[in-house]
Amino acid sequence: MIDKALVFLEKEVNNYFDARFGPSTQKWVTLGNIAKLDDGSNGGGGGNDNNARAMLSLVNLEEDRIAKNPENFFRTADGIAYRNPRILLNLYVLFSVTISNYVQGLQTLSFIIQCFQSNRVFESATYPLLDPSLEKLTLDLYTLNFEQVNHLWSTLGGKYLPSVLYKVRMVGIEDLDKQVGGDLIREIVLTEKLIQ
Repeated sequence: MIDKALVFLEKEVNNYFDARFGPSTQKWVTLGNIAKLDDGSNGGGGGNDNNARAMLSLVNLEEDRIAKNPENFFRTADGIAYRNPRILLNLYVLFSVTISNYVQGLQTLSFIIQCFQSNRVFESATYPLLDPSLEKLTLDLYTLNFEQVNHLWSTLGGKYLPSVLYKVRMVGIEDLDKQVGGDLIREIVLTEKLIQ
């Protein structure tokens, strides 16, 4: 599910740039690991994306325990089944500008922010590229202070690049195999005891 969400965001940003500047054979944004950009692997995103202006990377994830439903019983044709509740994740994704022209890089970053300012909620009913199992993605700009930015880029092992961080809510991960099953309750029998 994580991969489907990030591939969708990559396509959506590229579609936004294509709509604004016209169709292009080059990607504006590519999905990859920004920490591996300097080792010649092009971020591990695959394909020939050397001309991409920005890179989309997953830098953290967290479980959203507040929205988690503790009970997951459901009725089947022949009884009741129980599955462990699905895990709801918030993803922290970083858009980093990778081109050397600083002014064009800042312009690219501005357009990425503008893309998610105009559309910050994506639902599978209105966005056919979004996998129906994801249902809905909501993007919130996540602001880091200087110390947090320093820690982030130190962890990534690189020099700071102009970038913006978004919190993507919520990606659900669930194994659809039945965990435990049981029969339906069809009758209730009460007995009366006399206590003396």
